[in-house]
Amino acid sequence: MPRRTLLCTIAMLLLVAVSSALTIGTRAVAADDDTDDRISLEDAKKLKSPVPYTKESIARGKVLYRRDCTECHGADGKSQVDVIANATDLTDPEYWASGISEGEVYRSIRDGAGDAMPPFKDKVSKDEDLWDMTNFVRSLWPESARPKLAE
Repeated sequence: MPRRTLLCTIAMLLLVAVSSALTIGTRAVAADDDTDDRISLEDAKKLKSPVPYTKESIARGKVLYRRDCTECHGADGKSQVDVIANATDLTDPEYWASGISEGEVYRSIRDGAGDAMPPFKDKVSKDEDLWDMTNFVRSLWPESARPKLAE
């Protein structure tokens, strides 16, 4: 192989290696930055929804849920979907590991939960929409566990 071709090949390999290293480093920094704005469990317990638990909010949340959540949790929220074996049954809050207060449910939707559920804070455009989703999820609970509807 001529010397010039060899030098060009080495230069290209170095360029690819440096580019890859920078990309990986950027992803690591982005991942670290992403965790910095997560809501702590203690703070989530104190959160109160600025969106009242109304039929209108539940209906808006249902539309968002159908778009973003049925793939893992199923249309009825029972998580009887073959794709994600460990998705939470949203109709039975008694066994939820991430908490059931309105702030904890909001946190799970916003920041993700467990190893499998991704955060939706970047997929859902408005904070109010996350609260509507929270209200819809809570509407799936047994009637005795649901919040009282606001008028």
